[in-house]
Amino acid sequence: MAMAGLYRRLLPSPPAIDFASSDGKKLFIEAIQNGTMEGFYRLISYFQTQSEPAYCGLASLSMVLNALAIDPGRKWKGPWRWFDESMLDCCEPLENVKTKGISFGKVVCLAHCAGAKVEAFRSNQTTIDEFRKHVLRCSISDNCHVISSYHRSAFKQTGTGHFSPIGGYHAGRDMALILDVARFKYPPHWVPLSLLWEAMNYVDDTTGQYRGFMLISTPHREPGLLYTLSCKHESWVSIAKYIMEDVPLLLKSKGVNDIQKVLSVVFTSLPSNFGEFIKWIAEVRRGEDGGQSLSPEEKARLAIKEEVLKQVQETDLFRHVAAFLSSANSCCRNISPLNYEDNLPNIAATVCCQGAEILAGKSGSLDGYCCRETCVRCLKANGDKPVTVVSGTVVNGKSEQGVDVLVPSSKTKLSCCYSASSNYIGMHPASNDVLTALLLALPPETWSGIKDEKLLQEISSLVTTKRLPTLLQEEVSLALKMPAPPSQEMPREQGRRGSWCTSLLAPVCLIFSTAARLFSATFEVKCQAATDPID
Repeated sequence: MAMAGLYRRLLPSPPAIDFASSDGKKLFIEAIQNGTMEGFYRLISYFQTQSEPAYCGLASLSMVLNALAIDPGRKWKGPWRWFDESMLDCCEPLENVKTKGISFGKVVCLAHCAGAKVEAFRSNQTTIDEFRKHVLRCSISDNCHVISSYHRSAFKQTGTGHFSPIGGYHAGRDMALILDVARFKYPPHWVPLSLLWEAMNYVDDTTGQYRGFMLISTPHREPGLLYTLSCKHESWVSIAKYIMEDVPLLLKSKGVNDIQKVLSVVFTSLPSNFGEFIKWIAEVRRGEDGGQSLSPEEKARLAIKEEVLKQVQETDLFRHVAAFLSSANSCCRNISPLNYEDNLPNIAATVCCQGAEILAGKSGSLDGYCCRETCVRCLKANGDKPVTVVSGTVVNGKSEQGVDVLVPSSKTKLSCCYSASSNYIGMHPASNDVLTALLLALPPETWSGIKDEKLLQEISSLVTTKRLPTLLQEEVSLALKMPAPPSQEMPREQGRRGSWCTSLLAPVCLIFSTAARLFSATFEVKCQAATDPID
């Protein structure tokens, strides 16, 4: 005999106040009059019910991303680009989320992946007064929204951990409006902000970390990333340990006395699979969509990427790295994967297959996709400067798909027009570019093993971001942060370039010419257990 199931839950009141009740309506009207419901209108326009009992984090985030009008850069259904829970899979497989739920850190990761600006706070690293300030700030604006991760028991509700956006704030009674995405269970409701703080001040038994809240807003600009750390590959575990633990000890034991020896210690001892850890971010489009010209959006993004590349190559650190890699005494066998065989067509063949697969809406496997041929050519129209394009023909069964890869210019490369048999030495992507960017992103503790004070000052001067151009500073801080070891989710820390933790990292694989990003690298960190089977 089939079970009858459950139809909603009675909202425990107090402490909560039903949004649709007379008292709830009064709070709403008063908050509107006081100007603290500005974020409500966009959120309510995209308010959604989580499609799975454990999808509260995904539903909260997709709701906020749509409210912020962030373009996902890939199709949802038909011709429409739109954020849906099913598209938020870059940090954790959906099947895992469906059965186990998702942790605070991975929701932050997803927000980064989607192209949003994210500020994450765990309750043990901030105060209720700061929380109140952030809620108020986002309540008087429509370009900032708060997602809270809290424990339902504080409100006498059934279930345990839950995510939902905060839709507004009543300053007079110090109450926050929770737009509960489990609408099949509880309606939107007002709760005392002090009690919401208490509900966030629970430790997640699965991760051992406190819950908290995150501020989601639109980025100041479209990122023009060049490289990212691929945490989807298992190599990141050994790389994280190597950089955070082994390098300081190696520098201390080797007794280095100049920059070249420092680089030698760092690079010659790299784990053998290091090349799988750093990924080039490619700009990909359908061949038929582009023709012989670039769209204004493509030009803008390519210009940003080229400017970042130029700024990387103008640093003093780049010159040291380039000298080291070209040295006859450099025995960097483990760096060879980063050279990408210096063969752009070979690189682009793989990228074209990945691009064709995702553009066809079949993300997840490259089975059946084969790049039959590639051709390097130049695009130059309407007086624009030449742009290097690698065109590939991707075959899948009986169908063919033309795919273009747009390559940013590099002052170290030759002319953009080559024959198909040329060897593309110095072309982007190149080891000296990516290793320079990686060194800039390392935490200061990496160099703590250097005993020579003068040398320590010199390397610190080379890797500091304080004197870098703003654009490069942003790329270093946003795109190249190391994830935490898989055994824990590291707490948010303050400091130069932010913390090296999962809650602030956003790995990227491909940037598409549809004006946004597609993120496919993942974090292999412990996921929060399913909280309430009926959330």
